[in-house]
Amino acid sequence: MGVLKRFEQRLEGLVNGTFAKVFKSEVQPVEIAGALQRECDNNATIWNRDRTVVPNDFIVELSTPDFERLSPYSGQLGDELSGMVRDYAKQQRYSFMGPIKVHLEKADDLDTGLYRVRSRTLASSTSQTPGGAPAPGGHAYPPAPPQGGPTAAGRPPQGGYGYPQPPASPPPMPPGPPPGTHGGGPSLAGAGSATRRWIEINGNRHQISRSTLVLGRSTEADVRIDDPGVSRRHCEIRTGSPSTVQDLGSTNGIVVDGQHTTRATLRDGSRIVVGNTTIIYRQAEG
Repeated sequence: MGVLKRFEQRLEGLVNGTFAKVFKSEVQPVEIAGALQRECDNNATIWNRDRTVVPNDFIVELSTPDFERLSPYSGQLGDELSGMVRDYAKQQRYSFMGPIKVHLEKADDLDTGLYRVRSRTLASSTSQTPGGAPAPGGHAYPPAPPQGGPTAAGRPPQGGYGYPQPPASPPPMPPGPPPGTHGGGPSLAGAGSATRRWIEINGNRHQISRSTLVLGRSTEADVRIDDPGVSRRHCEIRTGSPSTVQDLGSTNGIVVDGQHTTRATLRDGSRIVVGNTTIIYRQAEG
């Protein structure tokens, strides 16, 4: 069972269903949870082949109406979101410099249904101090739109629906060099083994051997999908750290791990639905 699904099931049992009533607002907890996962992925800092550090202190900024609905449950929701981040980090083999905290704040510049996530990396010795405010800006996320539909604001924010832009600078590094990098040792770039990537469609495996892989109904697509609900050039998988999938302006859109989106981060086992076809993304080291 996926991390987000377990998170949803835990919420269902809280406060005798109170959360189910409160979260009829535009912003849904699972959307915030997904945004926190992406915040970890996009701010991950590799120390060495055995350790990747991600932020541990998060601020979720909400519009005034959404904040007023959720603030009475901010403590309990913050604990659940912190637990979700911890589960996701364990799955991705991420590590933290200090305790995981998730805070809700009101932002007057956000419309109902929009929210923004900011993050920082705090070492244990400083995690309880009031200093070290998160970097200004952050990433604004609209709710997941229906297939082909607009966001709450009527247009996607810069960078696409619900997908943050790369941070201006990486999270602060703790004092001292990462293990294995002092004394003129080898760089981290060549420390790990090569990553193999492939997709599985209806039991058939298709190796990903280039930086991009186009999927669609056209014979010119890298992987042809014979499905009337699939556009000629439906979506594109882009390899990297992490790999992503990008909708190419298809008619019916894409669903990644249960969420309608135009762009999403992929991890081993991610499920991409196009038309009536399910694509499973796989990756492995070596």
